[in-house]
Amino acid sequence: MKIPEFVKQAISALETANFEAFIVGGSLRDLLLDLEPKDWDLTTNARPEEVLQVFPTAHYENVFGTVILPIKDEANNVLEITTYRSEGAYSDRRHPDQINFEDSLDKDLERRDFTINALALGRFKVVPESLKKFIEPIEIDKQEYYLVDLFGGREDLKKKIIRAVGEPSDRFKEDALRMMRAVRFTSQLDFVLEPKTERAIAKLAGIIKFIAPERIKDELIKILSSNKPANGIFKMHELNLLRYIIPELEDGVGVRQYYHHIYPVFEHNLRSLDKCPSLEWPVRLAALLHDVGKPKVFKMIDGQGTFYNHEYVGAKITERIMKRLKFSTADSLRVVNLVRNHMFYYSVGEVTAASVRRLIAKTGRDNLRDLIDIRIADRLGSGDLKPKPYKLRHLEYMFEKVQNDPVSVKMLKINGDDLIRELKLEPSPKMGAMLEVLLSEVLEDPKFNEYEYLLKQARTLNSLDLEALRAQAKAIIAKRQAEDDQALKRDFKV
Repeated sequence: MKIPEFVKQAISALETANFEAFIVGGSLRDLLLDLEPKDWDLTTNARPEEVLQVFPTAHYENVFGTVILPIKDEANNVLEITTYRSEGAYSDRRHPDQINFEDSLDKDLERRDFTINALALGRFKVVPESLKKFIEPIEIDKQEYYLVDLFGGREDLKKKIIRAVGEPSDRFKEDALRMMRAVRFTSQLDFVLEPKTERAIAKLAGIIKFIAPERIKDELIKILSSNKPANGIFKMHELNLLRYIIPELEDGVGVRQYYHHIYPVFEHNLRSLDKCPSLEWPVRLAALLHDVGKPKVFKMIDGQGTFYNHEYVGAKITERIMKRLKFSTADSLRVVNLVRNHMFYYSVGEVTAASVRRLIAKTGRDNLRDLIDIRIADRLGSGDLKPKPYKLRHLEYMFEKVQNDPVSVKMLKINGDDLIRELKLEPSPKMGAMLEVLLSEVLEDPKFNEYEYLLKQARTLNSLDLEALRAQAKAIIAKRQAEDDQALKRDFKV
């Protein structure tokens, strides 16, 4: 185990000022699990104003007694130093009604959520009599520390158990988000829930509705970013939490699929998340939601179940989910785009470089690799044992081949300023329509992306009125969409 120098220096500085200081929370938990802590937290009997006297560069702007100490290092670390505290009742099931600063470490540890987070590591000048039976000496970097364990957290770490401190129902009624945190720790650490803690979550799941969507979103992102995200989502389903967070997913429970699918919709979505090769949570979320629209569009045709247009319905559902959970606009657009376009058609011999350019123009250059990851997740989540068949590898090759070809108006060798100068045009919707028509030609063949050729075509287009230009562009788009839809239906039969 290694403790960073800046943490040891902070502990020493507080001890020199005659205060106690202990490493606590997730940083200590990860240290004991031989994981690399992302953040470091100290707790102390010094009041916030006294901590600021010890560390003049720190700042304190909250009611929880937490002082933020910036660290001047390459990683721009910060150290959070919190005064020992106890908390009053949680009448809103989100925030304590009252914060009380305390003088003893045990009071601070009693307020924590789970036993594995209620450990402390530090030094005593004199060990309090009340703590003697709860401490274990540990040598780190040739220095002796004491591990304080009031609730059996060290043993729970060894047994890989998530157990609430004290009465589980009391902890969850104080802050209902702790139920999601418990699930998150199971997927992050590959731990299991202690039975009494698990039963309390299942019983109290409905109080999660008292939690702000932003806080739920943050926990969901952490679950999706964990080592076993599908386990976390399924555990939320088992414990009745998912129905209050993403109920749309549960609409797929028991919904049978046909053709190449061997799992019901809900199970398929979970398996797709589990098999998603991307480590980015937005791509993983898109893999989880990619078929969320299927229950809404299910129809029986000639004895077979179909899900035509489920990607478009799923995109609308995904957009509502993202809005409800207060995701950023950028994250929402990315996930919705991936769900909407996950059925992209690609078959070697049928698809040309032009169609790949159109696919890039439609989905966005940055999203194509994400779509391939979702296609892989979809295949493996359907029971297919071959994650990347030849046609997907060929698509990657084609993507590399055309990646520098123009796929948007901005990449044309002619722009609006050129049209204003050469054709004496005024900025108008007509100019935008002309550029879209020019782009449609270049998408078919990049060799047309030459200034003189485009200017010549623009002169011809300028003789058309706006409605004619729009009709021309609309016809081209409709023709391509019809071709893509026919190919898609042949390939997927859904």
